Amino acid sequence: MPTLTTPHDLENRIHEFLAAHDPLAMEEREFLRNRFDAGLAWLHYPPGLGGQSLPRDLQPVAEKVFADAGAPDNDPRRIGIGLGMAAPTILAFGTDEQKKRWLRPLWCGEEVWCQLFSEPGAGSDLAALATRAVRDGDEWIVNGQKVWTSMAHEARWAILVTRTDPDVPKHQGLTYFVLDMTAPGVEVRPLRQITGEAEFNEVFLTDVRIPDDQRLGAVGDGWRVAQTTLMNERVAIGGGTAPRESGMIGVLAETWRNRPEIREPALHDRLMTLWVAAEAARLTAMRLSAQLAAGQPGPEGSAAKYAFATLNQQLSGLELELLGEEGLRYDDWTMRRPDTVDFVGRSPGYRYLRAKGNSIEGGTSEILLNIIAERVLGLPGEIRTDKDVAWKDLAR
Repeated sequence: MPTLTTPHDLENRIHEFLAAHDPLAMEEREFLRNRFDAGLAWLHYPPGLGGQSLPRDLQPVAEKVFADAGAPDNDPRRIGIGLGMAAPTILAFGTDEQKKRWLRPLWCGEEVWCQLFSEPGAGSDLAALATRAVRDGDEWIVNGQKVWTSMAHEARWAILVTRTDPDVPKHQGLTYFVLDMTAPGVEVRPLRQITGEAEFNEVFLTDVRIPDDQRLGAVGDGWRVAQTTLMNERVAIGGGTAPRESGMIGVLAETWRNRPEIREPALHDRLMTLWVAAEAARLTAMRLSAQLAAGQPGPEGSAAKYAFATLNQQLSGLELELLGEEGLRYDDWTMRRPDTVDFVGRSPGYRYLRAKGNSIEGGTSEILLNIIAERVLGLPGEIRTDKDVAWKDLAR
């Protein structure tokens, strides 16, 4: 098969594929499986795993050709955790057998994934987690509690970080697993948020058995594996490229243009300041995407995620000010279990309340500022008195 070197070559290859696989005549899942097997799923992945080791910047070219042909997508918002966090971690640390087992059904949307990282006593300080995994022959017995888990109520698989050695410093005694969410001992409970919805869950693990062949990376190397997940998560949340005036700034700009009665000079100055900041963040995200084309995400993704959270909160707050009393009305207080977060299609009150979570999910803004300071700007690291203390000896 000839090598693809240009967007034109890629378009020709996709048209050849479409000629042999009519998306309008095939069952949706079967079409996606064939697309994966043809190496036209995520193009930057290796051959045999849905890709062809092509540059990431060719992916939008492929998506446009498929969309123009009426081809189904894999519902990326519903399986975002799998696509953005689990898959790159499996690709980096999984065995050949693990990659073949999990990546194809993940990309095709056949299996939903969730992320079991945060705990009631280990949020910003993830390395302090207490969920324990004890080896029992070829299996591990896991006990603990995880929290703020999106999609746990629908997920088949979870990426899970546990403590396997309490006698070493907290970062050194962690091990990373893939957990079957249908296994005995896994209990999922909804967490009701300030919006009235239960988008997140808490997950209780009681004597859950995980085969050792579902471990990613070496025993005790879970922190390094988790860093790959976290860096990709922050890029997934804040580093996507989008057209000008997309997202919250587009909603706010449209409100300003369509409602002349709410315009005031002071508010216009604030809107323009945020418009410029949103455009700067968008262009920075484009630059980050270009960097990703050359390799794995770095700490710059933390800056993109921090900017996203800060802007979303400022924009949703200004929207309520623009609308005055109208903005105080809240009609969304109902117990729902949404699969995705939709800022654009919801009410101003929902946007304002939901944006508060942006500075927590995917790494708190305070932790991200530390990462930016230390790993991007090269400033002295924060003093850490617990760095060389065994986890079991830490104060709680």
